[in-house]
Amino acid sequence: MTALVTRSSQRCFGGVQLSLEHTSSACAGPMRLGVYLPPQAEKGPVAAVFYLAGLTCTEETFVIKAGAQRVAAELGLALVTPDTSPRAERYPGDDASWDFGVGAGFYVDATVEPWARTYKMFSYVTSELPNLLRAELPIDGSRLGVTGHSMGGHGALVAALRAPTVFRSVSALAPICAPMQCPWGEKAFSGYLGEDRATWAAYDACELLKSHALPSEALIDQGLADKFLAGQLKPELIEARAAEAGQRVRVRRHEGYDHSYFFVQSFIEEHLRHHHRALG
Repeated sequence: MTALVTRSSQRCFGGVQLSLEHTSSACAGPMRLGVYLPPQAEKGPVAAVFYLAGLTCTEETFVIKAGAQRVAAELGLALVTPDTSPRAERYPGDDASWDFGVGAGFYVDATVEPWARTYKMFSYVTSELPNLLRAELPIDGSRLGVTGHSMGGHGALVAALRAPTVFRSVSALAPICAPMQCPWGEKAFSGYLGEDRATWAAYDACELLKSHALPSEALIDQGLADKFLAGQLKPELIEARAAEAGQRVRVRRHEGYDHSYFFVQSFIEEHLRHHHRALG
């Protein structure tokens, strides 16, 4: 882990949108990320929300498409947007499909070669990056939340369940709720973790709810016109598992909304306010 290098910096709603890079020890190479610092950060450390993006996205996707900086500036929240996979070291077939390899790290720590050399996104997001940011930026490391979209929604739920002392609040937009029970998850987990399904449970929110507690109520929004709803996302499974476990998961369904960033734009303000209430 090395110091953050600023690639660009732009004023935005009184704060500053940063494009940063550093050498990651978890991912064994350079990683890029975005950080929005609200105006309040000029006076001292602020709470932050990590946003984990979905398949094919980069650290810039949410920064450019979601329109979240206005609300973050009002609430005094920093926004942290990591990349979705390592990109420096390349492996055969890592760009052969859009749902595995580059841009599709699935927020797991890979154990299968060659992916195990650099695809350590769970450790990167839940340990290395929070520690680096609290050391180098005006971010209050005791007040972190995590959200995400699609693959990133899966990552957010798993991060909150497995690292509740790191992330005090959690939400998700159209998340992959039960990756062990959908094609995207089965493909990613078998490729990164191997064929032993018992090892997959560490990265499945529905399985984790059996033995891990959420740090606070999880807010989930889902569009009913989402073409991936029935086959890949399956919010009804996490609703049922949370009810069995007596845990707080609130799923809201919305007519007419699909899986795009128009959906993310429509509900990101409510998600940031959800985190703001939880983080104080």
